[in-house]
Amino acid sequence: MRILILTLAAACGGGGSPANAIDAPPSTTDGPITADAPPGSLDGAPGTFALPPLDGKLDYQLGGAYTPPAGVLIVSRDRNAAIAAGDYNICYVNGFQIQPDETAFWTGQHPELILRNAGGNPVIDTQWNEMLIDVSTPAKRTAVAAIVDGWIAGCAQAGFDAVEIDNLDSYARSTGLLTMDNNVATVALFAASAHGRGLAIAQKNATELVPRKAEMATDFVVAEECNRYQECDTYRAGYGDHVLSIEYRPQDFTAGCAAYPQLSIVLRDVNLVTPGNAGYVYDGC
Repeated sequence: MRILILTLAAACGGGGSPANAIDAPPSTTDGPITADAPPGSLDGAPGTFALPPLDGKLDYQLGGAYTPPAGVLIVSRDRNAAIAAGDYNICYVNGFQIQPDETAFWTGQHPELILRNAGGNPVIDTQWNEMLIDVSTPAKRTAVAAIVDGWIAGCAQAGFDAVEIDNLDSYARSTGLLTMDNNVATVALFAASAHGRGLAIAQKNATELVPRKAEMATDFVVAEECNRYQECDTYRAGYGDHVLSIEYRPQDFTAGCAAYPQLSIVLRDVNLVTPGNAGYVYDGC
C-alpha cells in the first residue's frame, strides 16, 4: 500500500501529444516519479501530487458521505462533500455532462456550452437525465475548462488528493456531435488544472481511451465494473496496478478479488446509498 509522489517539472503549455501507443505500466515500486506538466492552455504552477496507495482498501461514496468502513484508505466523494480525514480522497466532478441540480446554472449562465441538436434542443443522456456539455470547438473547450477549473480549485482547497472527471465518454451519447478527439483534448485541459493545483487525475471508464493516456495526461483509473465486462486488463496495460474498480454485482466482485488481488476493488450498491438506507451494500478487497 504505497503512495507514489509525482513531481511536475514544467508549467502547462499549448498543444497535445499525438502519441497513440499504450504507455508502459507505471512502476509499482516506492520512490519519486518525475513527470512533465500535461498539455493544455490553463496556467498551472509546477507542483507534486500523490497517486492512490496501491492495493488500498476503497470506498465509493458519491451518494453521500459517511464514516468509511474500517481499513479503508481511499475514498471517492462528490466535490461538494468534505474529505475523509486521514484517507486518500478523490473528488468527483461531472465535467462532460450536466447533473439535474446544476441545470439552472448552465441554462442561465452558459447556454452556449450546452450541446444542442439541429433543432436547437439539448442532447440528453437519457439514462441519467443529464444534458451533455458542448466541447466541440477549441473555444468551447477553453470556456468549459475555465468553469471546471473553479471546481477543481475547490477540490484542492477542500483537501482532496485527486479528481475523477466523469462522463469522459460522452461522445458516445452525443448523436455524433462530439468526437473522441474533442473529449481527449478537454480532459487534457482538466489534467493541466488538476496537476497545477497539486492533484492527480483519474481516467474514468472508457477503455478505448487507454491508448491515449499520454495525450490526456491522466494518472490512474477509476473503473466501474471492469471485472463484469472483462476490461481490467485493458486498464492495467496502460496504468499498471493503479486501477480502482467499483463492482455492483457480488459475482463480479468475488471474481475480481480472486483474479486481481493487487487491485483496489469495492462492491457497492448501484445507487451508492449511505449506511442505514435500504439497499446499502459495501464490501472491499
